Amino acid sequence: MSKTTTTSPREDIYSRVTARIVADLEQGTRPWLKPWSVEHTAGRITRPLRANGTPYRGMNVLLLWGEAVDRGYVAPIWMTYKQAQETGAQVRKGERGATVVYANRFTTTETDEHGHEAEREIPFLKAYAVFNVEQIDGLPAHFYAQPTTPLPYTARIEAADRFFTATGADIRHGGNRAFYSPALDFVQLPPFEAFTDAESYSATLAHELTHWTSHPSRLARELGKRHGDHAYAFEELIAELGAAFLCADLGITPEPRDDHAAYLAHWLQVLKQDKRAIFSAAAHAQRAADHLHQLQQVHHEVTATA
Repeated sequence: MSKTTTTSPREDIYSRVTARIVADLEQGTRPWLKPWSVEHTAGRITRPLRANGTPYRGMNVLLLWGEAVDRGYVAPIWMTYKQAQETGAQVRKGERGATVVYANRFTTTETDEHGHEAEREIPFLKAYAVFNVEQIDGLPAHFYAQPTTPLPYTARIEAADRFFTATGADIRHGGNRAFYSPALDFVQLPPFEAFTDAESYSATLAHELTHWTSHPSRLARELGKRHGDHAYAFEELIAELGAAFLCADLGITPEPRDDHAAYLAHWLQVLKQDKRAIFSAAAHAQRAADHLHQLQQVHHEVTATA
């Protein structure tokens, strides 16, 4: 009698999302850089937004950026079918929703063979559909408003410089390589003049500062055991995603670094061997971006009391 293998809904989500990312990578495209090359009405790239204006985070940023590019959406706002109905609006007939995920944990009490009870946290992942406001008729006018005009180029660069300075990182310049030294805990960049423009400099610094958050005194990111030989490539993936998130937050347009094209094959190996890898990388990247944002508040508090 043959044995039927079933796939859990959660595993199916991991598989479907990973398959999409892998397909892009196999074509030589890094999907997290797609949004920077699309025509955008106001020239501004932002994180996708919920109906209430709250930015999406982590893996959902990648999922909705990809959907927006594939379908040509300019509006950054997404909502569920029910949320649209609650405003008196209606998703147009035949429109297909985009998949986003919700991850959390629940606690259960289990009894072992000796009758001892113990609590155990069980992670779960739930997928649901959201629709871009361009798929919905009858929403209040503000949902259809054109994206706000970004700050002037010089103002954005100045704001990015203040952001990076406020991290307190040891940032050095010289040579022809960009890297983070874990042993000596500093970031090294080529001279500013070596970059094609200020945005390329800022995007590279965002990447290296994502690496910087891995230090034991910060997020203590340990990847060795789970990812083995792929740990280095996985850390580079985290830094790529972290830089993409930060650049969106800062209004900076990153350019793909030529030296990271070599990682494409390694990333494909990692993702094909572990369907959860892209979810894990996005989560680590989001924590890194959060940490760098939190340092801004610390800097402002210290400055205010100085």
